[in-house]
Amino acid sequence: MADYLDVASYPSPLAGYENAPPLPEERAEDGKSFRNPQTGVLSSAYDKFVDPLDNGRRGAFDVHIYYFQSNPAQTRYARALWERIRREFPELRIYAFWDRPIGPHPVAMFEVNLLTPAQFGAFVPWLAVWRGPLSVLVHPNTTEPDPGRELRNHTQRAIWMGERLPLDLDRLRQVVRPPAAAAAGSAGSSGAVA
Repeated sequence: MADYLDVASYPSPLAGYENAPPLPEERAEDGKSFRNPQTGVLSSAYDKFVDPLDNGRRGAFDVHIYYFQSNPAQTRYARALWERIRREFPELRIYAFWDRPIGPHPVAMFEVNLLTPAQFGAFVPWLAVWRGPLSVLVHPNTTEPDPGRELRNHTQRAIWMGERLPLDLDRLRQVVRPPAAAAAGSAGSSGAVA
C-alpha cells in the first residue's frame, strides 16, 4: 500500500482567484520586489488562522523545542529557555520539561502552543534568535476529518528551525492505519502476509 503522504493532495493556492486580473510586472522602489495591487483590506489571516488550522482550544500550532538529554550543556540551555519563555510569554500554554523522548519525538523536549496569529508572529521570530543550539519543530494542528492529518501536519506541513530530527512516523502512521487494519490489509487474497 502506498504511504499516506504519497497520495495526499494539495488544494490550489489560487482557489478563489481564478478570474482575477493579471498581476502587474512593475517593480517596487528597491528594484527587486514587485508592486502588488492594494485593496485597502488586510488579509483575515492577520486576525484568525486560515482553515483548516485549529482556532479553538487546541491551538493552531505546536512548537516542540528539542534537546539531547545526555548533553549537559543542551539540557541546561533548554531548561533556561523553558524558564525564559514562561517568564516572557506567560500568556502562552507551556507544557512539561520532558527529560526523555515522548510520543513520536526522538529526544527530550518541551512544547509551547500558539493560539493566535499574533502569538505566532511574536513567538516564532523571538525563538529563531533565542533557540540557541536547539532544534525546533513547529507544526500545525488542523481540523479536517482526514485520518492522516497528524502525519501530514508533522511532515509536509512542518516548519523546522535548526537541525531536522527524524520523528518516529510509525506512531503517526498508526493513526492513519491502526496496527490491526495494517495487518489485515497486508494479507493478500490467499490470506498470506505479503
